[in-house]
Amino acid sequence: MAPKAEIWSATGRRKQATARVWVKPGSGLVKINGREVDAYFGRPALRMIMNQPIELTEQTGKLDIAVNVRGGGLAGQAGAVRLGISRALCAMTAELRGALKKAGFLTRDSREVERKKYGRAGARKRFQYGKR
Repeated sequence: MAPKAEIWSATGRRKQATARVWVKPGSGLVKINGREVDAYFGRPALRMIMNQPIELTEQTGKLDIAVNVRGGGLAGQAGAVRLGISRALCAMTAELRGALKKAGFLTRDSREVERKKYGRAGARKRFQYGKR
């Protein structure tokens, strides 16, 4: 009987997005919501954000990553995936934690969009005042 492959999982959040990430040893295949990375994140900047922890820890081409991400926009989703991958890498190998923490990839960015207030044009912007 073949030994069961190790699978590490983690959750990442950013703005309104939540990403569930599963990491296992493999050939570097990355799927987001069942699609290839290039098809899901069209902008190169979003792919770069998502790949930062993998490149920092020199795991490019060594891991298969499956991601389920929902909520928010693409930028928030890319940040959520980055945090999820970073947490999964820490669960996989504890020695990677120092480098990931120093790069700031283990910090949950807690900034949220401020709600719109009544009597205002937006969250803080006021309507134009005119005396005449």
